[in-house]
Amino acid sequence: MIELRTPAEIDEMRAAGRFVAETLATLRDETKIGTNLLSIDRRAHDMIRKQGAESCYIDYHPSFGASPFGKVICTSINDAVLHGLPHDYTLRDGDLVTLDFAVSVDGWVADSAVSFVVGTPRDEDLRLIDTTERALDAAIEAATIGNRIGDISAAIAAISHGEGYSINTDFGGHGVGRIMHGDPHIPNDGRAGRGFPLRAGLVFAIEPWLLATTDELVTDPDGWTLRSVDGSRGAHSEHTIAVTEDGPIILTDRSFLGVN
Repeated sequence: MIELRTPAEIDEMRAAGRFVAETLATLRDETKIGTNLLSIDRRAHDMIRKQGAESCYIDYHPSFGASPFGKVICTSINDAVLHGLPHDYTLRDGDLVTLDFAVSVDGWVADSAVSFVVGTPRDEDLRLIDTTERALDAAIEAATIGNRIGDISAAIAAISHGEGYSINTDFGGHGVGRIMHGDPHIPNDGRAGRGFPLRAGLVFAIEPWLLATTDELVTDPDGWTLRSVDGSRGAHSEHTIAVTEDGPIILTDRSFLGVN
């Protein structure tokens, strides 16, 4: 069911968005060559505890997950792009890192993801990350009253296909509110002018993610981590936004912290 939020409820959701933004900014700043993925999870867990928030991940067990996730953040490295289960891995120079984080604060959820390189970056990795970020910006710009879900999807696809990347539509954006994943589903490819009409009060996460040379995924033995079928690298950018009469509001905006 697609739910519309009142302006007062959207204001209440800002606390969750701000906390997710601040946490990702902190973790990105602290994640360097030599950082262990388990230490990232422990740090995120500590920040959740101090905030009095609730993790959306730790007990999460959807049909596609082999078991409850058991951690509080997704850490996808290099050819992993989604649902990366933190494990005993120490980051090396040039690793492409995606952190995906969702929590509930006072009963409201926010969800966001960021990709970056630790140490010396490859040009092709920077291009991949930049494409997901520009696709996200274009999608947010399209999230206005009078447009439709297909306009958001088409905006993502135009940027991604324009850079020569193919798109997987198995996983995409989703409604956000009292739970992490709700209606509507927002695929990363679609036709403009089609789909559910955008109305004031819609709150959802938009999340362009791309693999360098494929659109096919395989699942790790951990039952969660999704990797490219050909070993090529992936990047993922995500924000939770609200559609309002005055235009889209990025609830997980990190720009006020001086970071993307």
